[in-house]
Amino acid sequence: MEKLKWITHADLAIERNASVGRREYLDHMTFRHNERALFTEIFGPIVGLKEEWEEQGASVAELDFSAFKYRCERRGQIPAHTGRVGGVEPEVLEETDDFIISRDELGRTVKLAKGVSTLALLMDHPVKNMDDWLRIKPWYQFSEARFERDWQAIAQRYREEDRVLCVSMPGGFDEPRQLLGEEELYVSYYTQPELIHDVLDTIGHTAVQVFDRVASEVQVDLLRVHEDMAERAGPLAGPKQVDEFIKPYYRRVWDRIQERGAQLFDQDSDGDMSSVIPSFLAAGINYMHPVEPVDNMDIVELRAQYGQRLAFYGGLDKHVLREGKEAIAAELEHKMPPLIKSGGCVLALDHRIPNGTPLENYRFYIEKSWEIIERES
Repeated sequence: MEKLKWITHADLAIERNASVGRREYLDHMTFRHNERALFTEIFGPIVGLKEEWEEQGASVAELDFSAFKYRCERRGQIPAHTGRVGGVEPEVLEETDDFIISRDELGRTVKLAKGVSTLALLMDHPVKNMDDWLRIKPWYQFSEARFERDWQAIAQRYREEDRVLCVSMPGGFDEPRQLLGEEELYVSYYTQPELIHDVLDTIGHTAVQVFDRVASEVQVDLLRVHEDMAERAGPLAGPKQVDEFIKPYYRRVWDRIQERGAQLFDQDSDGDMSSVIPSFLAAGINYMHPVEPVDNMDIVELRAQYGQRLAFYGGLDKHVLREGKEAIAAELEHKMPPLIKSGGCVLALDHRIPNGTPLENYRFYIEKSWEIIERES
């Protein structure tokens, strides 16, 4: 296997030169005022693409993406934490030329393929029953350790820099999945619902305490939640599970922070979420990304269906970048004009740029996008 040069999330981080201030962004994403289109790259390249582009003659600025023109918001993540704080000491259990097996902070055995992925394969999980959960529950309860040193000063500096102030909370599906594993979680919805409720009640109570403290110091604008709870065939939890387990957790946190002035509740989930969007709207979500069109998530159709109830970040099919300029132009002409007109969308590729995307095609994608933005504006 040829050794890759850029393999971690830090290696793959990109420069966006964010320039849009807080008020314009919030007005745009809440449909109050549509001054000009927003356009960005959400995640950047997948592992191996930067090596491909380097061989194709990419400049240093193209490899870190600073060569490309975007128009996106300045964000500031407030350093106050609502998820797990604490855990076991990570350790490497075995390492070969091809993979690393280690124990992570949750106590899970994980296997990472070197130079192939930035995400490790989970081989076991720490929670099978209530006793297991009670053992690690203190990691999810409130403590002063959830606030980083000088967090207030950092938050105030972000506000002075006209950034969108963001906070995050664990996923109502994703965090129990991290603890139990997918199969055990599916079964536990029916066999030990009290366990799932207690996990989410605990996390929700902690999030409310953390955000109450934060909101007493600075205005929060956006709440983020990471779920990644769907695949091409559909979501991994249905409306029934969302309504029974996830909605009470979401509403407990969102209602509290919305009362303090937060305007956007953004859910990150890949895959086809269409069947559970109504349940998540009822749970408070008003913003979704990355909206993968190959998974039945066409932003034009979703905008027609949900109107101003749902904003988007993403939605442009990353796979067409490998198909050629005609396919790229067709994708952009279909989606960009109506979303530019409606507002409430940061136009972007729907996930990491896939391997096999020619650098020349990406250059064309950027140029064509701006041609449409300038024309439609």
